[in-house]
Amino acid sequence: MSQHNLYIDNKLVISRDFKAPKNLVFKALSEADRFEQWWGPAGFSTNVATFDFRPEGICHYCLESPDHLKMWGRFVFKEILPNKKIEFLNCFSDENAGKIRAPFSETWPLEMFNIITLEEVNGSTVLTFIIAPYNASDAEIKTFGENHENMEIGFKGTLDRLEDYLLKN
Repeated sequence: MSQHNLYIDNKLVISRDFKAPKNLVFKALSEADRFEQWWGPAGFSTNVATFDFRPEGICHYCLESPDHLKMWGRFVFKEILPNKKIEFLNCFSDENAGKIRAPFSETWPLEMFNIITLEEVNGSTVLTFIIAPYNASDAEIKTFGENHENMEIGFKGTLDRLEDYLLKN
């Protein structure tokens, strides 16, 4: 396993190799029952309320911390190329899938644009995750930039959970 993080023009780029076929990694990203087994930081559980995997479809889910704090999130899928790429907007949400501010910061971007690409290399799958503020103010872009390290920690936990899931399936 190797993971690489880059910062390019206000974007966070995280790349990680998985010893799993590309189609299995794609299924873990695109099927609700698989997604809820690994999405979210280490120690959190994920419950998917809605998973409509198609352009303009919505994934609405709840993350629950070990101390039972609940946070809702929402993806709106934009472009899907099976086994290759998924583009989506994500945000924090309420229980009804409405957009809300992040519970931890008034200046966190309201929405983030995400691109996940998959590439098979020597029997492994390289997953690259690009995250950038979407329609963000200067203050939101600044907050995003100042929090790359925290995001890396969160995504490391999430991608560790994905790796564990892939090894069992």
